[in-house]
Amino acid sequence: MSPAAPGALAGTLPAPHATARRASATVLLVVSPCVLAGTMIASLAVGPTGISLDALPAVLWAMAGGTVDAEIATERLVLLDLRLPRTLIGLFVGASLALAGAMMQGMFRNPLADPGLIGVSAGAALAAISTIALGDTVLAFWPATLGVHALPVAAFLGGLATTLLLVLVANRSGGLLIGTLLLAGIAFGALANAGSGLIAYVSNDRELRDLTLWSLGSLSGANWDKVTAIVPFALLLAVFTPAMVRALNGLVLGEAEAFHLGVSVERAKRILVTLTAAAVGAAVAVAGVIGFVGIVVPHFARLITGPDHRFVLPASALFGGVIVLTADVIARLIVQPAELPIGIVMAAIGAPVFLHLVIRRGI
Repeated sequence: MSPAAPGALAGTLPAPHATARRASATVLLVVSPCVLAGTMIASLAVGPTGISLDALPAVLWAMAGGTVDAEIATERLVLLDLRLPRTLIGLFVGASLALAGAMMQGMFRNPLADPGLIGVSAGAALAAISTIALGDTVLAFWPATLGVHALPVAAFLGGLATTLLLVLVANRSGGLLIGTLLLAGIAFGALANAGSGLIAYVSNDRELRDLTLWSLGSLSGANWDKVTAIVPFALLLAVFTPAMVRALNGLVLGEAEAFHLGVSVERAKRILVTLTAAAVGAAVAVAGVIGFVGIVVPHFARLITGPDHRFVLPASALFGGVIVLTADVIARLIVQPAELPIGIVMAAIGAPVFLHLVIRRGI
């Protein structure tokens, strides 16, 4: 990227502070993968069928094609068919929601621009719930056409439609009005929730239970089909999100400033909207609605790295994976042998942290 945008951002702080921020960001990006690796190991080892850390290397070796000892055959099955896809999906969900939050906050220059708060998650959830409840009847053509990709594609389209409507309503006089955006997001979220409630009301008992558990957020249904379904979305984010660093750094300074830095503002907005919808839609499709990741994690990243999105985006992705996997481990442990929906655990963690940020930073 051009050095102009990061330089402008760094120029808002005294040189020693900017240097300290860069050093903190560099250390963070080195330490965070180690923390994430430890969290993934805990996610693989913890559950009703415990796999001790001593046995984990042998199980992983067996998975890689080594000799399968009869004593670890069950552990290998649990790890390969249940824990590993669950861990990968948890990593994807956390990283996607955190990236979506970071991109929206950067695009709208507002710390409250979270996919959950402005209705994008609700729009994605409505499309996913419609597919789950009506996929055998009215919308039977949809899963018949797309197979395992039906749910994430539907959620992506629902999130995209909601985001585009928000931008359309809030785009006045050539600029996005943040107040209008947030109020419109609340309205769209309420409408989407009303639609989801209507579908739940007319569902049978089995569908209602499935929808209720899904709406609370959970990784318990993770399998390799779901991992396969989110791969295209993961690749989309991996390829295009780094390319948006320059645009986001420019937009943080304002749309006029971004334009003078050479950013194609409207094109950048369209790409960011699409990436956000893809991230939220795919995450909602495989894990249900999980709140606070997209608003808390980017704040935490910025506290350490500063506003430069060269550091904010990767730090948000790493932190997002860590916090969702940690919440999932807690959900498995707290009411054994059952497990809490991860959305409940995430709300219990995220709400106090968000309140602390509001009070401390005067958001």
